Amino acid sequence: MIKLLVVDDSALMRRLLGDVFRAEGDFEVALARDGVEALACLETFQPDVVTLDVQMPQMDGLACLDRIMVIRPCPVVMVSSLTEHGAEVTLDALQLGAVDFVAKPGGAISLAMDEFGPILVGTVRAASRARLRRASRLAERVRLRAKGAAAPKPARRYPVAVSPAASVGLVDGVVLVGSSTGGPPALDALLSPLPADFPWPILIAQHMPASFTGPLARRLDKLCALTVLEVTGPTPLIAGHVYVGHGDADMIVSARSEGIIVTAAPASPDYRWHPSVDRLVFTAMEHLGPRRLIGVLMTGMGNDGAAAMTRLSAEGGRTIAEAEETAIVWGMPGELVKAGGAQLIAPLGRIAEHLLDWAP
Repeated sequence: MIKLLVVDDSALMRRLLGDVFRAEGDFEVALARDGVEALACLETFQPDVVTLDVQMPQMDGLACLDRIMVIRPCPVVMVSSLTEHGAEVTLDALQLGAVDFVAKPGGAISLAMDEFGPILVGTVRAASRARLRRASRLAERVRLRAKGAAAPKPARRYPVAVSPAASVGLVDGVVLVGSSTGGPPALDALLSPLPADFPWPILIAQHMPASFTGPLARRLDKLCALTVLEVTGPTPLIAGHVYVGHGDADMIVSARSEGIIVTAAPASPDYRWHPSVDRLVFTAMEHLGPRRLIGVLMTGMGNDGAAAMTRLSAEGGRTIAEAEETAIVWGMPGELVKAGGAQLIAPLGRIAEHLLDWAP
């Protein structure tokens, strides 16, 4: 049995979620109406996983999560609104240690449960098996609490030989990154060690709703020396820039007279997850060729990216899978390894140095 603690200030939501999970047959469910009650349940109920509402009276979801990670760390799934404020708070929660989040449907919740319930159940099941990066929680909390006094972006590690404007669309190669569950803090860890003049553009397909990828890009832009942008339309590729795919859509690579571009495309029904890592890699191979690409597959549920990066490796490109010991969920990188498509298996903290060695 999976012991689940549902924390929500809405009595209706608590009842609906309790019914959904009890109907599964392998969940033991406890309910709490706010963060204070949730903390009291930590020792008495000892949950395997927690679903946590973001906005609650007395103690909100972020404050409650912070205490959970100190008192009794366990996997937490945030239940968040799809507003921009909800996105910012949810990203804070992921940085503090939440494993994943599910967007709370708008309107009458009882009418949306047929669609929302299975998504939440699947996310909670995966979260119950997730690995927590507990050693980094203190450093992340300190940085998060200090974010009000925004620090300047890190300085360049070495001088830039060519101005960015001169290299628009004329790239020697591209790094392609795929991530899902646990991805936002992993992306921070990947990008932070890279200098502002990293020689190749970096394209990121992170599974997220549309209202979350803009705040994610802005957050990463503040945390690393590289320039980070969300891709919502045709955008030229520039060295030292990072491009985050727009949520609920796909990011594809294309060619125009002025050079290689990246753009947002409607989510293809041929792919299950969006932005699709597989579609991103396949389009990049088509327009750049495998030998000009490095694929990095990081933490996440499912197998998105494994097929495309296995083909990339077979046709002369280079691939890295995040090691199991650092991945919150070793689904996507694990599938790449199982398929024989990972040329290198590296812990998260070592991937950036491999990129610096491989990108000329």
